[in-house]
Amino acid sequence: MIYITGDTHGHYNDTMQRFAMAGVTDGDTVIVCGDFGFVWSCGSEHEFNLKQLAKEKFTILFVDGNHENFELLEKYPVVDHCGGKAHKVADNIYHLMRGQVFEIEGKKYFTFGGAYSIDKYMRTPGYSWWEGEKPTSEEYDEAAANLEKAEYKVDYVLTHTIPESMIYRIGKTPDIHDAELTGYFEWLYRKLDFGKWFAGHWHINWSYDEKFHILFDKMITL
Repeated sequence: MIYITGDTHGHYNDTMQRFAMAGVTDGDTVIVCGDFGFVWSCGSEHEFNLKQLAKEKFTILFVDGNHENFELLEKYPVVDHCGGKAHKVADNIYHLMRGQVFEIEGKKYFTFGGAYSIDKYMRTPGYSWWEGEKPTSEEYDEAAANLEKAEYKVDYVLTHTIPESMIYRIGKTPDIHDAELTGYFEWLYRKLDFGKWFAGHWHINWSYDEKFHILFDKMITL
């Protein structure tokens, strides 16, 4: 069984309770739509909790959000996982890198994490905020190449933030610092032939037109 949920922010007890209430069991896969947060700092409670997650007999996949330790995340080996590039965090935990198309249980997933931190001014570089939260030109190029191969048709889209029009739909105003990414997602929303789009970031559970889902603590079963 495959489950999709929103931000976990490295909160072990809340995360495990969320998984248990949804019925996650051995052999299942859980996908987190960014701000996974367990890859945070060495020698910390987050590192201990990550090791606890690594003992589980279900698989955790996540796209990156904006609240991630990108410096630490980049130290994990890049491997081929289900046809796309991923950082292998543990035998059962993988970071699905930006601009990839994965085939999981016969379905195609396009992944593109990242977002701008509006609370950046409150955070400390190298301690609670790291460079890398916004995509690079190389990641956009890789996305284009992989989507061309997939003929711009996928079953699921996994991102952290959302297209510009969806930001207006939830009653928010797009941030100029995120305009390139949310504008790109707006183009993809109209260009891609996709089944469902899942995102996190906004700390709400909200759906539009049965195809677009923003998740926080809700879990959806595929």
